Amino acid sequence: VQLQASGGGLVQAGGSLRLSCAASGRTFSSYAMGWFRQAPGREREFVAAISGSGGNTYYADSVKGRFTISRDNAKNTVYLQMNSLKPEDTAVYYCTLARVAYGTSWYSRMQTYDYWGQGTEVTVSS
Repeated sequence: VQLQASGGGLVQAGGSLRLSCAASGRTFSSYAMGWFRQAPGREREFVAAISGSGGNTYYADSVKGRFTISRDNAKNTVYLQMNSLKPEDTAVYYCTLARVAYGTSWYSRMQTYDYWGQGTEVTVSS
C-alpha cells in the first residue's frame, strides 16, 4: 500500500485548507484511515480517523468542530477539510492506514496503523 498526501500550504489564521490522501490497492474500503500531525520539536499526534465505510469518525479535541475527515472509496481517497485554522495547527500532516482497527481508542494510537504517507506541510500564519 502506498499513500500520497497533498494539499498542504501556507494559509492565514481563520482560513481553510483541504488535504487529500490517495491510496493504492483494491481493498481501500476495508481499511480505517487516519490523519496525524507533527509540529517542529513536538511528538506526532492524532488528528482524525475514519472507519472503512466512512460511517464512524473520530477527532482530537483540539480540532473537533473545525476539521472534518471524509473518504471517497470509489477514488481510494481520504480527505481532511480544515477550517478556522489557527497558528497552532502548523505541522506536517501525515495520512495513515490501518488494516485492523480494534480496541479502546484504537484510532488515536500510532501503533494501530500499518502504512504512512510522506506528509504534507501546513503553515498557518497569524
